[in-house]
This record gives sequence, structure tokens and C-alpha cells, in this order.
Amino acid sequence: MERPSRPLRVALNLVFLNERSGGVGRYARELVPALLRVEPSARITAFASSELPADVRRSAWACEVQWVTLPVRTSGGQPGSFAAATAAQWLALPLDACRRGVDVVHGLANVAPLWMPRAARVVTLLDLIWLHFPSALEPAAARGMRRVALPSVRRADRVLAISHAARADMIAKLGLSAAHVDVTPLGVGEAEIRSNPTAPAELRRRLGLRDEPIVATVSAGMEHKNLPRLVRAFAAVRRRQCALVIAGDLSRQEHELRALASARGIADRVLMPGWLSGEDLEGLYRSATCFVAPSLMEGFGLPVLEAMMRRVPVACSSTSAIGEVAGNAAELFAPDSESQITAALDRLLDDPARREELIQLGAERCSLFTWEETARATLRSYRRALRGRSG
Repeated sequence: MERPSRPLRVALNLVFLNERSGGVGRYARELVPALLRVEPSARITAFASSELPADVRRSAWACEVQWVTLPVRTSGGQPGSFAAATAAQWLALPLDACRRGVDVVHGLANVAPLWMPRAARVVTLLDLIWLHFPSALEPAAARGMRRVALPSVRRADRVLAISHAARADMIAKLGLSAAHVDVTPLGVGEAEIRSNPTAPAELRRRLGLRDEPIVATVSAGMEHKNLPRLVRAFAAVRRRQCALVIAGDLSRQEHELRALASARGIADRVLMPGWLSGEDLEGLYRSATCFVAPSLMEGFGLPVLEAMMRRVPVACSSTSAIGEVAGNAAELFAPDSESQITAALDRLLDDPARREELIQLGAERCSLFTWEETARATLRSYRRALRGRSG
């Protein structure tokens, strides 16, 4: 039996959380306070690395969490850092959590203890992109995922997937029992929109743009993000006076993308400003005519909802979790079809009525994905894990 006579005690593995955590960082920053809102009696201990961003500690909810800092780093690739981080998450964390008498240990980013004497083990497996697209990770990182994530998942009492598409992939690819994999979709909220965005005029000045329409995307330069096909498709759009702005770390593909844009005669219309600050990213959303997400595979597709929430019409892949998240609120295309990507962009660039329709549908779609619902689904999984341990 689970233990209802006292507050639920949860240990969260946030060792991965640093300044460049991306979407999984957003997951952590939003799930923890949502858990406290949904179940205020819960007692949460958060295990973090020495790279925990200072603003997390300053968050309004941080004082409601017991923090444990493990003396490890998860960025920079220093010799021995991976082994140290793994040891911290597989040895130090469970020992400390056991001493605190926690009920559940939850790894939010693919890693959970292999052994716990009393507590249930829950792990969120974000996706299997690294198995389908080996180049998505550096070779050392891919080996690390196989060594750490796969054992964590196979030993967990419950596995959480962040979309139904990801769940189906895990069951098919890893042979996991469907009865042990729950879906806890991510969320969005108005509170995430920064109140001090870079003014669109200033952002355009920095990018060297005037008043032409902007097709925006936020992406890293990885194979599954499908950016070369997007550039080729953009080269064929009817409207010649428009720009494609690809925000994010493109270091692994930037040379290829620039060469491709140059070969298609659109080098001056494809802009790659790199990693944008939160203020600049808000300014980009406010400047964009539309947003495009052409990925071949995602675990969820949070940027689609983030654009919708900011009233930006979206064109995106119809497959994988992106199509699942977008529903009928986006201009959908097959991500392996350049002509379909071009047609979707043409429609959003040239049809104001369609843009307005998608803005309204996008707002409705966002209302279905809240962090409170993510927290409720996560708490239900914690209790399933506890019942499984005591059954």
C-alpha cells in the first residue's frame, strides 16, 4: 500500500539542470512549482549540480524545496566529469534520499538510481532520438546514454514518456512493458512570456532586416531537426522579400546550412544569429509572421506550443510527437517533403485569414497543455509506482 497518512516525500534528480538545459530545463523549472501547487503538502528534495542556475534558487518556489548540491558538473566535457556525474546520481543521490526517507525518486532527464531499498524509482525518458539518429549526439554522449539511460529505464518502477508517440516508440524500440509506461505531456503558461522583450525594431536592426516578413524557428543544428530540407524548401517560397531566422546553436551544421543557402541564392535571407537571450527570443516571436518546426522526430515539441501561446501561427511536421501536440492548430506537412514545407510556408506568408485562424486555434490548443496537468499526471504515476513496489 502507498502511504497516505503523511505527506508524499519526493526526491527529484535535477543534476542535469544548467544554463543550457533547453527544453528539459524548462520541464524541470515548471514541473517542480506545479507539483507544489497541485499537492502543497508534498515534501520535495531536489538534487542539483554545482552548475544549477542562480535564478532557480531565487525562484519564488525554491524556498519550499530542500536543496542538495552534489559537487559535480554536467557541461564542459572535462575528463572524468561523466563518470563523476553518474556516480553522484547512482550512488550519492540514492544514499542521501534513503536517509531522508523519501517515497519516490524521480529522474527528470533519463537517469534514475538503479537501486533503492525502499523508495519507488521513476524516470522520464524524454525520447529515443539518439537511437534513431546516432549523429544527434556526440559519440561519447551517445555511449553515455546507452550506459546510463537504458539501465535506468529498465530498472525503474515507472517510466514516463512526454507524448503518446514517444511512449509507442519506447515500447517498440526497447521492448518495455506498456503497463509500466505512463504519458505525462508537457505544458505551457502565460507566466513564461518575458515582460521585457527586445523591441522588434531593435531586433530587426541587429539582424539587418527591414520590414519583410519573418519565418522563425528555434532549433539546434542536428540531423533530426531537418534544417537543410527547410532551407531548400524556403528557397522555393513564392514571396521573395522574406527572411528565415534560425535561432539556436547551429555549430554542428552552420557551415552546411550557409553553403546551402548560398548555393540556392538566398544567403542574405537566411539568418543564423545563434543562441538568443530570453529577451531576444521574445522579440523574435513578436516579429515573426509565422513559426516553422520541420523536425523528423521529437519527444514532445514544446516550441510549437510556445509559438502558439505567443499568437504566432505555426507550420510543422505532421508526424511524431509534433503532429500530436499541434493537432488541428497548425499548417501540417510531411517533414520529408520539401514541396509540402514550401506550400505550408506559402500559405502562411500569403493568407492573413489562415494566419488568424491558426492563432485562434493555437490559443485553444495551448489550453489543453498546462503544467498543472503535467504535475497531476506525474503524481498519479508516483502513486502507481508506490503501489507496484508494495504490491
